[in-house]
Amino acid sequence: MIGAGSVVREIYQHLYFRSDYSALIEVAAVADPDDRCRNWFGDLAGLPAHRRFASHSEMLAQVELDVAQVNTPDHLHCGPAVDALNAGLDVVVPKPTAATVRDAHEMIRTAMRAGRFLGVDFHKREDPRIKEARARYRSGRYGTLQAAVFYMLDKLCVADPNHEPRFFATADFAERNTPVSFLTVHMADALMHIVNLVPVRVRATGYAQKLPSLRPIPVHGFDLVDTEVVFANGAVAHILTGWAVPNSAHALTVQSGRLLCSDGLIDLGLDTPGLREIHADGIFEVNPLFRNFESGGRVTGYGISGPGRLYQQILAMRNGTLSEAERAVAFSPMTLGFYTTLVLEGAEQSLTRGRKLEGGVTLGPEVDLCELAVSQIGPGAAKEYGLS
Repeated sequence: MIGAGSVVREIYQHLYFRSDYSALIEVAAVADPDDRCRNWFGDLAGLPAHRRFASHSEMLAQVELDVAQVNTPDHLHCGPAVDALNAGLDVVVPKPTAATVRDAHEMIRTAMRAGRFLGVDFHKREDPRIKEARARYRSGRYGTLQAAVFYMLDKLCVADPNHEPRFFATADFAERNTPVSFLTVHMADALMHIVNLVPVRVRATGYAQKLPSLRPIPVHGFDLVDTEVVFANGAVAHILTGWAVPNSAHALTVQSGRLLCSDGLIDLGLDTPGLREIHADGIFEVNPLFRNFESGGRVTGYGISGPGRLYQQILAMRNGTLSEAERAVAFSPMTLGFYTTLVLEGAEQSLTRGRKLEGGVTLGPEVDLCELAVSQIGPGAAKEYGLS
């Protein structure tokens, strides 16, 4: 385990110790420069002191391992992942693959060269509604995608460093990360997973109106971002993400999506997962599809099965039972999240270059994703991803 912060607390601790996949996994060591995170997870996993490291390099050198799961911040995925792949380990990372096209390409290229497995936990792909939409869309029953609108909005407490308990381990997370890296990547990947279209242009509009007003610790970041994505066939999508919905909202994350196609449409209804509760604190939608705490302590749901199936694929590849067809899909740029990272970096560049209006609005220019790919990884590599 490389990194033991909030994503481990929210998802991976359940995968390792209380899921249907726990029997596949033996946690052998942890590396995290933060003493508190390292020792919290070390205690949870029952690791002795000599299996707890401040440096992932020391861990890779001293402990015999099969797999490294890299749970660092997005912009720090590449270094540890490449080190682990070069050391002969398979690697799993949470979404997104990386924060830049250059890093994503380096991770993919290293995995190919080393002959090791690289798995990216885009667990929303395992949402049964996304899976069903994918199968139905690809059957041709709706024709071709023309336009889509997705939204994924978190309660303010997720981004508010003044809230107790704090959601993220560090007070400046929402200042150093936009909703694009944390939320847009989920929805962009889910959409591309359904329609299998390559993005070619991106434009982002950002709104920084609520977070800067927080006290006593203000957040100098965006409350909401609208990312407009144009695909190679001319289809367009608007993906609206943010983390300033009032804490009185009926769910931690308010989300849904609609795909408009030449011969029909799909309403995903992600905001109605099937369980509504009424109690003294209000009315809430509970999403047992994502994470379901069953009797006896077992945890299921697509948040667990997403990464769990990556470990199943790793075992299949190591045992020689992963077919060539399965391997081709597992190593494809779409599966490895290259195009999702492309959208992420393009949207961030659009915001960085944007014109700032009074009132906290940033109007970003259009970013050509083919040009972005060529500038970051060269024309030859960009052509291999269909971006020339």
